Amino acid sequence: MEGQIGLAIAIAGAALAALVAGIGSAVGIGLPAQAAAGVLREDPEKFGSLFLLVVLPGTQGFYGFIAGFLVIIKLGLLGTQPMMPTLWQGWQILLACMPVALAGLVSAIHQGRVCTAGVHLVAKHPEQAMKGVIFAAMVETYAVLGLLTTFFLLNGIKLS
Repeated sequence: MEGQIGLAIAIAGAALAALVAGIGSAVGIGLPAQAAAGVLREDPEKFGSLFLLVVLPGTQGFYGFIAGFLVIIKLGLLGTQPMMPTLWQGWQILLACMPVALAGLVSAIHQGRVCTAGVHLVAKHPEQAMKGVIFAAMVETYAVLGLLTTFFLLNGIKLS
């Protein structure tokens, strides 16, 4: 019974990593996408300059998915006999998923705001698009750090 509860808690960690980071990406993409739609209404030729600014906040959702997938592999859920972690190991896995989940949520939303400012920059000065992307990439750093922290924490959990 303890193994089943531990497994459920670990699976909840994987689900939260993907879900929370994915929510951040959905919100983050929505912000510059709305602004870009307005710019494109006036000048459809700016699509190429705006595309990267709109999709950049979506990477955090991928980081959460990667973390969830790492948990699925660690638990052997793709095989015929999954691991049955102890209750404590289940909690360790869930907590190990929190850095990518929370960093993904917060950084995607803030990156969306930075990208929205970049969209406004492109509207007036299309040649300056890469400056907006560079600012947005600076926010991305913290999502990557969240993913790396989750990766290292998951690798430190030994399942028997």
